[in-house]
Amino acid sequence: MEILLKFFQGFVNLGAVVLLPVVIAILGIFFGMKIGRAIKAGLLVGIGFQGLVLAVNLLITSVTPAMEYYEKLGSGYDTLEIGFAALGAASWTVPFAVLVIPAIIFVNLILVRLKITKVLNVDIWNFMHFLVPGALAYSLSGSAVIGFITALACGVIVLFFGQWVAKPWQEFFGLEGTTCTCLCFVAWAYPISYGLNKIIDKIPGLNKVDLDMTKIGDKLGVFGDPAMIGVFVGAFLGIITKQSPGEILTMAMGVAAAMVLIPRMVSIMMEGLSPMGQAANDYMHRKIGEDADIYIGMDIALGLGDPACITCTAIMIPVTILLVFLVPGMRFFPLSLLAEICYMTPMVVLSSKGNLFRSLLGMTVMMYLTLFLANMFIPEATQMMSATNVDFGKLVTASHFGWNPGNLIVSFIHRIMMMIG
Repeated sequence: MEILLKFFQGFVNLGAVVLLPVVIAILGIFFGMKIGRAIKAGLLVGIGFQGLVLAVNLLITSVTPAMEYYEKLGSGYDTLEIGFAALGAASWTVPFAVLVIPAIIFVNLILVRLKITKVLNVDIWNFMHFLVPGALAYSLSGSAVIGFITALACGVIVLFFGQWVAKPWQEFFGLEGTTCTCLCFVAWAYPISYGLNKIIDKIPGLNKVDLDMTKIGDKLGVFGDPAMIGVFVGAFLGIITKQSPGEILTMAMGVAAAMVLIPRMVSIMMEGLSPMGQAANDYMHRKIGEDADIYIGMDIALGLGDPACITCTAIMIPVTILLVFLVPGMRFFPLSLLAEICYMTPMVVLSSKGNLFRSLLGMTVMMYLTLFLANMFIPEATQMMSATNVDFGKLVTASHFGWNPGNLIVSFIHRIMMMIG
């Protein structure tokens, strides 16, 4: 069992750049594509994702001086906010990890075959969205069975949320045949943002404000081009964080480059995904029926290319810092979380249909909730990390304790049980 666990860990730890070509090529062959065409599709998806990772890292690197500027405000807190990488690594140490991954895949295939869901989740490297709540349930209950069931339930539930967002996801981002299967965003960020937009629709005045990036671009001409918007956003962030003139120019160019490169990399991924998705649908039509469409479950990163997402991300960095001081009894500074803001924005922007005003309102609500809940569940986060033998020697928390619905439900149930007990 330990050897099998190490194999799965090693395989997943290779990252999406290596996993994607393999998974897509295997699926393509399974769905009837010629071997050469399936391999090419896998390579294009992998190459596109590698470029996407580099472009996103460029964006994060470009705004790092601003984050470092705000880091000075973080002294005096007694809790360490860790990134998703350390949290994901910890979740792999639980005893049922090696079993739950194939179990989720197996159940997914059965549900697709029975036409209960149209979503085929190939986003294996993001199974941490399910493993982390499972690891939390295990650490709080002491039961590996409860942990396994929790992780499996999260892996199944996300399929239905993925199906819910599939049509708007495809129409808004132009990602035909795909959907998002990141639990935190389709089952938490999108429903809340969707509801918030319904509320705004009922408020006179606010419901008329429309800062659509496409319309702004049309009105501003060359100054509304994504590259120009990136220059302005990067420069603005540099100025308000008191950077040197050289640093301001570097930040401006970095954000501008990211706004141009991210959509290009997504388009390369889609070159590979489109024929594989078509082959999958043809296969389903032959085997199950003409109404048996399939959506390929993918990473939230595919939605990062929209100009509103990148603009919203840059603006929300200082806003999130401000929100830190509005959380009662705040015990951590969200340095790692600032670099993860970009992954929250696509679903909020999607629910707002690209309206930057509504997106910023939604992101403000979502980031406050994230900070508040991640602060509230510091004891649960610390207990989980201790139980997984990834002990930092102090109190810890992470973004997933503020925006992963699986973690939130498990933590709230634990609090209720403690009160009853």
